[in-house]
Amino acid sequence: MTSKSALEVLYPFLHGKEQDHAAVDAGLLHSIEEKARESRETSVRFFAEQAPVLLGAAKALAAVYRRGGRMFTMGNGGSSCDASHVAVEFLHPITAGRPALAAINLTADVAMTSAVGNDLGFEHIFVRQIIAHGRAGDGLIGLSTSGNSANLIAAFVKAKEMGLTTIGFSGGDGGRMASGICDYCLVVPTTSVHRIQECHVVAYHILWDLVHTLLADDRGSAISKDVAA
Repeated sequence: MTSKSALEVLYPFLHGKEQDHAAVDAGLLHSIEEKARESRETSVRFFAEQAPVLLGAAKALAAVYRRGGRMFTMGNGGSSCDASHVAVEFLHPITAGRPALAAINLTADVAMTSAVGNDLGFEHIFVRQIIAHGRAGDGLIGLSTSGNSANLIAAFVKAKEMGLTTIGFSGGDGGRMASGICDYCLVVPTTSVHRIQECHVVAYHILWDLVHTLLADDRGSAISKDVAA
């Protein structure tokens, strides 16, 4: 007897000689409900546990910008898309009245990453850029669903040596990113890559909002005293 495939285990109602289409639809609808439920529950647990870390990271990043520093972002695969998304949020704020803040996506330069990856190894693609562009007082955000991406770890280690503020987004047990390598590490408590990435998106949107709120508070309320009165 052959062992069942992973798809057969996950969706047994799709594997049979004859399919009852109503039963198939019911099974798929149940799968949707379960995934949505898991996403909600993971998000609730994540923010309940990590809200203080998120606030600390926001205060630290606001301090970076207050000093005239810049933020760098990095990630691999799907997390590289998140790194790009974070940088764009800060560079091009869509909320009226919020200024653009300097953010550099280290995954954007294909020539640079492929050259370093080819000549020195993939684990060096971010650290080389941090050495070249980073300055004490800047900030670095890295996203990894496992927390163990070697190229992120190398960049975080060098960034801390150089005096950058480091913020990690991870999942599971946090991996090496949660071992003190990052000043702040936001860990999503699940091993599901999809659930981790979903929480990361919400978290960095909140981070963006908090940073702008803190910087606005430095300048004083956006509402005039006359209007407030």
